[in-house]
Amino acid sequence: MPIHQTLRGAHVPVHIFTDDIDAQALRQLHNIASLPIVHPHVAAMPDVHAGIGATVGSVIPTRGAIIPAAVGVDIGCGMNAVRTTLTASDLPDNLARLRSAIEAEVPVGFEQHEWSRVQGSRQARAVRPLGDRLAHIVERHRGIAKMLRQFERTWICQAGTLGGGNHFIEICLDEEQRVWIMLHSGSRGIGNVIGRYFISAAQKDMRRHQLQLPDADLAYLSEGSTVFDDYVEAVDWAQDYALLNRSEMMRRVLDVLAKFAPPFRLDGEAINCHHNYIARETHGNEDLYVTRKGAISARQGELGIIPGSMGARSFIVRGKGKPESFCSCSHGAGRSMSRSEAKRRFNRFDLAEQTAGIECRKDGGVIDEIPAAYKNIDAVMAHQSDLVEVVHTLRQVVCIKG
Repeated sequence: MPIHQTLRGAHVPVHIFTDDIDAQALRQLHNIASLPIVHPHVAAMPDVHAGIGATVGSVIPTRGAIIPAAVGVDIGCGMNAVRTTLTASDLPDNLARLRSAIEAEVPVGFEQHEWSRVQGSRQARAVRPLGDRLAHIVERHRGIAKMLRQFERTWICQAGTLGGGNHFIEICLDEEQRVWIMLHSGSRGIGNVIGRYFISAAQKDMRRHQLQLPDADLAYLSEGSTVFDDYVEAVDWAQDYALLNRSEMMRRVLDVLAKFAPPFRLDGEAINCHHNYIARETHGNEDLYVTRKGAISARQGELGIIPGSMGARSFIVRGKGKPESFCSCSHGAGRSMSRSEAKRRFNRFDLAEQTAGIECRKDGGVIDEIPAAYKNIDAVMAHQSDLVEVVHTLRQVVCIKG
């Protein structure tokens, strides 16, 4: 479907690829589009909803500056999916045991790997190349290390961990009953610290220059300043760490699956995509910083992942390279209500009903992730049929939440 509406009246227009958007998200999009650094327009994806400062599900192109809060604090958060040669009949009858084994191998929530087991491990060797780069950043911004408890160990021990919130690990089946592994996580505690540190730095810079903003969380760093260069370096690092985190998790999940299933191999391309990140791109013959906050790249022919909620199907898609969306699409279904509202409105019995047939947590600790708290993924996909085409439709049989 084409662009549903265009919001005007700010510095640049906002092209909105849905008719399902609330007033708060519209206000945030107007605020973003009012900034002088934004050019030539803002794109809002079908999963758009209000965030902190910048709208989740938005694509924000800027010239000569970057908005740290638009990237957010889960820098490099994204998806990883692989298809295996296994089929549904190869999975064990007892999926609860499989879920428990994965949860034992991949720490979830606030848990992380034990330092005594990480030292000298394959994981430690995998993260070692990132160490020198991080040291270079922290040397100039020592406040980053002070914001994270046991800094030197934590970022290493959190590689290969899930975290909480909407992060997940799933075992899925496609339309041919082929088994896929799909997971969602980001740059963990270190990414959060980097994000908060530079958001604060941008706000201080705005106050120093006495620049008035429609929202303090839209403070930006200008190109040419030392702190801008340092932020770009730190974001690049966090995005690489997020990729490594997902890679390490996927390795561990596949190792566990190998103990429960017949011998198998990976079949086809492994898809790994960020959806909270910055990229330097050329659009309309202009070099821009493109911030995708809850959106993925969907260049012509590019494969991507659009997950539904923990009770809905997900999609492997191929981009169509739509210029008006800056070659982007949604990163998921998008929330239709806040976490606190979901907890007020639903209980664990509702959760069990809405996740029937799926091996997953059904306790009060994940009610905020109940499927009804998200937009209908089929409606979201219908709104972006001109942005992507569906390659595979997946339904989960195991879902692990933090």
